[in-house]
Order: sequence, then C-alpha cells, then structure tokens
Amino acid sequence: MTKLLLDNPLLLLFIVAAIGYPLGRVKIKGSSIGVAAVLFAGLAVGSLDKDLKLPEVLYQFGLVLFVYTIGLSSGPSFFASFRHKGLRDNLLVAGMLLLSTVMTVILYLVFHLKGTLAAGMFTGSLTNTPALAGLLEYLKNSHATEQMLAEPVVGYSIAYPMGVVGMILAIGLAQYLWKIDYASESKSLREVGSTSKTLKNLTIHITNQKATQACISDLIRQNHWDVNFGRFKHEGNLSLIDKKGYLSIGDLVSIVGPAEELDRVAAYLGETTSEQLELDRSEFDFRRMFVSNPKVAGHRLRDLNLPQQFGAVVTRLRRGDVELVPHGDTALELGDRVRVVAKRESMASISAFFGDSYKALSEVDILTFSLGLTLGFLLGMVPIPLPGGVVFKLGLAGGPLIVALILSWLERTGPMVWALPYSANLTLRQLGLILFLAGVGTRSGYPFVNTFTQGGGVAIFFSGIVITCTTALLMLYVGYKILKIPMGLLTGMLAGLQTQPAVLGFALEQAENDLPNIGYATVYPVATIMKILLAQFLLSTLQ
Repeated sequence: MTKLLLDNPLLLLFIVAAIGYPLGRVKIKGSSIGVAAVLFAGLAVGSLDKDLKLPEVLYQFGLVLFVYTIGLSSGPSFFASFRHKGLRDNLLVAGMLLLSTVMTVILYLVFHLKGTLAAGMFTGSLTNTPALAGLLEYLKNSHATEQMLAEPVVGYSIAYPMGVVGMILAIGLAQYLWKIDYASESKSLREVGSTSKTLKNLTIHITNQKATQACISDLIRQNHWDVNFGRFKHEGNLSLIDKKGYLSIGDLVSIVGPAEELDRVAAYLGETTSEQLELDRSEFDFRRMFVSNPKVAGHRLRDLNLPQQFGAVVTRLRRGDVELVPHGDTALELGDRVRVVAKRESMASISAFFGDSYKALSEVDILTFSLGLTLGFLLGMVPIPLPGGVVFKLGLAGGPLIVALILSWLERTGPMVWALPYSANLTLRQLGLILFLAGVGTRSGYPFVNTFTQGGGVAIFFSGIVITCTTALLMLYVGYKILKIPMGLLTGMLAGLQTQPAVLGFALEQAENDLPNIGYATVYPVATIMKILLAQFLLSTLQ
C-alpha cells in the first residue's frame, strides 16, 4: 500500500482528504475542528514513510487559493472595522497577540526549544494556518532543509488541538463565573445586532402626526431605522414608495426588516394592520434575482437608478446564508440575491439588467483573478526591513492576502470586478485549504512522530496550553471587566483573534444571536495579518 501511494501522489491526496474531511465534521459537545482534521490525517499517513509526501507545488497552490479568497471576502469588513469602536477592538486583539509573542519567547528560553518549533507552536496555539504558511515560505526563501521545513508544522500540530479546546473552555469558564445574560445584552445592543438572518414584512397604518412632518428618508436617518419601505397606499391608490415623499394620516405602508426593528418603526408611525400590502400583486409583482452581471457588481444601489430606469425598488438582499436590509449605499456583489418589486411587465428587463444567471455565478473571471494573484506574488517578494537588521517578506501567504483585502475594498476598477461570486469564493477557499493542509501534513508526518516522542513534544504541548489559555482568559477579563465590551461581541472577537470557526460556532451557540459574528468580522483580518507578521518575526529572531 505504501508503495502504491509513493507512486501515485494524487491518490495520496484524495485518500488524505477522504479520511480527514469527515473526521473534522464530527462534533464533540457541539464543536468540531473542521477542515483542519485534514492536516492530522496527512500527518498520520505521512508518518508511515519518510518519502510519503505530496509535491511542494501542490500545497503552494492551495495556499495562494486559500489566503487570496479569504482576503477577497474580508476587505470591506476589515476597513469598516476602524470606524466607531472597531479601532478599540483591534487594539485589544493586537495587545493580546503581542502578549502571546512574548510568552512564546519566554517558553522558548525556558524549555530550550528550537526557533522553528517555537514559531510553529505560536501559530498552533493561536490556530492560524496562514501564519504557518508564512513560516514555511520564509524558510523556503532561506533555502532551509526538509527537516527545518517540517519543524514549524510539528510545533503547529502539537499545539493546535488545545488551541481550539482551550479557547472554548475559557469562554465556558468566563460565562459561568460572571453569570452572563446574553439575551439582555442583545436587547441593549439592538442597533448593533440589527442585521438578521430572517427579515419580515409588516404593513403599518399611519396615525402619528409627527410621522408626516419629514420625508421618509429623513425619518429613516433621524431614527436610525434599519428597515426598507416597499409599497405605499394613499387614498386607495397603490404605488411604490418614494423616499423623498411624505406620509399622510391614514396611509398604509409596507416595510421590511428584522422583527425588533419593525416594532420600533410601527410604534413611531402608528399601528399595525391586518392588511398585507406585500401580498397585493394586482399592480406590482415581486421576484428574487441573482446578481450575475459584472456591470452591476460593485455599484451602490442608489447609483443604479432602479426607480428611474424600471420603476422598481429592492426590498431585500440575501448574501450567502444571511438576509440584509439593502440601503442606498449598499454595494452589490456577484452572487447576491435581491428581491425586486416592480410592474410585472418590467420584470424581464430588470432580470436582464441584474443578470439573474445561476450558471454565471459558478464561473470565475480568470483575468481579474490571475491579475490579483500576480500583484499578490509581487508584493510578497518585496523585502521589508525591521529593526536589528532583520529583513522578511510577506511571501505567498501575506502578499496575496493584503492585495486581496485592498482589491475587495475597491470592489471594481473600471470594467474589472475584483470580487468572486460568493459560492465560487467558498469553493476555491475550501479546495485551497484542503490542498495546503494535506500537502504540509504528509510532508511533516514522519518528522512529527520523531519530534513528539524524542524531541520535546511534551514541552511544546504544555507550552501551547499556556499561550492559548492565558491569552483567552486575559482578553475576556480585560474586554468584559475593564473595557465593558458585551460578552456576545467579545466571544466573537476572541474567535476572530484565534481565527477559528470552531470557537465562533461555540460562541454563537452560547449567545443565540448574531453578536459573535459581528465581533469575529471586526477583528479577523487584523488578527490574521498580525499573526503572519509576528510568526515570521519570531522565526527570524529565535533562529
């Protein structure tokens, strides 16, 4: 069997993926390690023979796919995170990562670890695959031996399991000691948690005189409503809402939004009614359409002039598994599914305008995809000097990630749309991660067994526990007790610091609301970039 795998590397790849992927989906106490199980499957298979490894180009290809698609999906949230309290949140995460770096250096000195093992231990205790990839790229550019290339993966693999479990235990301990009431937090932060996976319709009868004294757009802005207005019935005549228009006593309006927001709007405007304007298709029809036209992607809704062009309004937007309330400044992305309300005879023209092609959403624009990766490679090759004469490069992990963040923030340049359709992005990201994990796992399996049994594996394991648990508990204490960050947001931030979906899943189960998602998205890009840079700094300093 071993000889068969040695002669057929593609067969080796698919066997490792077939073993690891389903194992990663097994849940213990509601949590799983996810696709990272492919790494452990690779380590197990690779330990059978020192020559049983996948070609280097295979895991490099997976690496660039993975980090580039992460950047494309994280750019807008990365730059938006610096508004409001996002700067505070990212500074907290940065401080915790610097503390983890200092602890790694101390443990390196105490246990007399190799620099390569210590740097890998750092990435494993914080469960960050791109940082591990950056270490391997750094070593490769330094013409390191096969043994040296394997050592960071060994350190990563030994520290990784408790990197997940330790964070989950820290959250459980904190919420038990501090008697956390997630439901109360969610209510007090209604404006933060207004994005909902489920939107509802409501028809309101206007009875409040104050609601007639400002135009609809001013009412929305003044009251910070996260809702959308659809149909409008005035003196028996049904029309689509004009946000520059005014309401009158006795009018009926249909609004779309999260349930709590609808209650707020209804309390201000008047009273709910049993009449359901959204179901009246006598004059206006509604239809969900895919955004697959590149000419539309990257543009804000207000710039598309839908009311002027087609007499239409967009009342809902579904991106992935989440429904959003679309506003004028909402930029559409390839793969979005919009709900359009318009005259029935206009639907065909509107459908052609948006594209509405499911087939097109599975396609990748090879020109922009390749051009973006090329820019990422070039940036990764630029030498960056640090104090003390240290020079490092962003490499295949950092260069494509940073370029992708910038390009996704720009959204488009002239006719070129940088973003990928949502489904295509997820597919490429998962494929890239599996290729990378299977590659580095098989190439490091044999050295992993030798190091754990003979080369200080126990010291690495317990050092990883110290780094993970100290970082988690200190961040929870400082964030909750000193900075007064709600626990729902804070646990999401902790998952973002760890860049660990398993921790985020646990946080979501505990909170039973969307606040952890917001915290995760706020700090994830900064945490990823910092860990890539700090891991390489550790490696260059400790060698």
